[in-house]
Amino acid sequence: MTVFQGARDRYSGVTVTSTAEPCAAEQLEEQLRRSLAAWAADKARSVWFHVAPAEAAWVPVLVNQGFSFHHASPARVALLKWLPEDEPNNVPSYAHTLVGVGGMVVTDDGQLLVVEERFATQPHWKLPGGYVDPGEGLAAAAVREVLEETGVRTEFRSVVAFRHGHDFNFGCSDIYIVVALRPLTTDIKADQKEIAKCRWMPLQEYAGHPLVHATNRHFAAAFQEAEASGARLALTEIELRIKDFVRQQTVYSVQHQDKQN
Repeated sequence: MTVFQGARDRYSGVTVTSTAEPCAAEQLEEQLRRSLAAWAADKARSVWFHVAPAEAAWVPVLVNQGFSFHHASPARVALLKWLPEDEPNNVPSYAHTLVGVGGMVVTDDGQLLVVEERFATQPHWKLPGGYVDPGEGLAAAAVREVLEETGVRTEFRSVVAFRHGHDFNFGCSDIYIVVALRPLTTDIKADQKEIAKCRWMPLQEYAGHPLVHATNRHFAAAFQEAEASGARLALTEIELRIKDFVRQQTVYSVQHQDKQN
């Protein structure tokens, strides 16, 4: 009798991918019952089904068998069932925090690059920036966002500060990281689709401007304090290697540098 095979992981979980193990809709419920019984007997702890859009009819069958939605992407929806009845479900929730960056672009003579968004709830000057793309580093994201919104090319200097809040877009928590950038060009070519105004403003003026909210004024003060002390959150590339597990990491740590760098 046919059962789903799935791929076993080191946590005693099983993952079935609908595109790899096709099953006719009229056979799905019975095959699923047999598979769940087999996995339970084999002491599997979690069962995942990754269902592609072409097999969307699987979803109600899985839900009726106790699976719950865990996360989704354009390619598939992931449903999860926790099998042990005497053990709490310890599968982490899916990504619940968005990460954004703001570029603090300051010239040698203290001019700060600022923007006013087209779709702001009320007029205010802010730093150019946006969300970090999947697989993108903080420094690269800040450089990209500044270029896209203002046309100014920059390079990474350091991390200035970050704020952490909750109940932002999509109900997610949100981390916003301000990145100090060195301008390589100064001509502004603002993206008219997103930006209403863009200009260079004296940093001291920005730090006390009535159209700058308290959080951004704090970031401006933190930047000035870092400049005065020479302390920076600079980046270091470190490779993490544990047996066959290899990942490239960017580590941000406090470093004391020449104040002119």
